[in-house]
Amino acid sequence: MKKRFMTLIGLLVLAGTQTAIATEQEVKNTIVNDNAYVKKHLKVPENSYSKEGAMEFWSSGGLIQNVKTDGRLEEYDSFNIDVKHIQVTILVPDQVALAHYYSEGSMAPKGNSAVSNYRTRVSQVYTKEAGKWKVRSSHWSPITGGSGTSQTAIVE
Repeated sequence: MKKRFMTLIGLLVLAGTQTAIATEQEVKNTIVNDNAYVKKHLKVPENSYSKEGAMEFWSSGGLIQNVKTDGRLEEYDSFNIDVKHIQVTILVPDQVALAHYYSEGSMAPKGNSAVSNYRTRVSQVYTKEAGKWKVRSSHWSPITGGSGTSQTAIVE
């Protein structure tokens, strides 16, 4: 009986570990794929934000931004940003995760000044909704010697 119990515990731990590994990889893939989408299409992908919207602090400074469920509808004249060193902390396996990473490169948002040395630290909370990871909260802060975005508010 004790042997069966220990085997069951081992299987539960293994299953939990596999779920954690899958969660981490899914969140990393979401970040990389969303960034690649912006590079290719010069706009933020649709449906990347939570159905509840998101709260964000942007790298340009200023007040907290309340991003609606349709996300940041900004477009770019150019976008050459890379994401680096993504680390994921799982808060609730397969449901909620926190990602930290660096975002570096250059961009020119339509209607705003170009940023030639964009370098920020990023913290984002992701929630899983209908099988997809969605942004629920973001904080972007410039790295010393780099610049944040030139956007300062959501234009509706």
